[in-house]
Amino acid sequence: MWRPRHNREKRMVTCIACGESIQRSEAREYDKLGDRWERDGKEFEHLCKECFRELCHQPREDLEALLTESQAGERTRESFLARYGELIEERYGSTGEADD
Repeated sequence: MWRPRHNREKRMVTCIACGESIQRSEAREYDKLGDRWERDGKEFEHLCKECFRELCHQPREDLEALLTESQAGERTRESFLARYGELIEERYGSTGEADD
């Protein structure tokens, strides 16, 4: 069972990206295991809202088309990853290129 929100919201937490101390109510949870909904026995790290916006939102506009064109779920893992990598490189350039 979750604890009452009013107790949790008043405490201070530290942003793992910038080190700023902020109220829990002004922070976003970060789960390094990738499953923030499985809460039992976990202690979450936190990001301030600014760092969360900068670090956690990657463009996904072409993701569905890329997955379909790469034949996700229809090829072997290796074959899918190879094709996905080719398509990314064709559309966005080499992953080793520096942003200007």
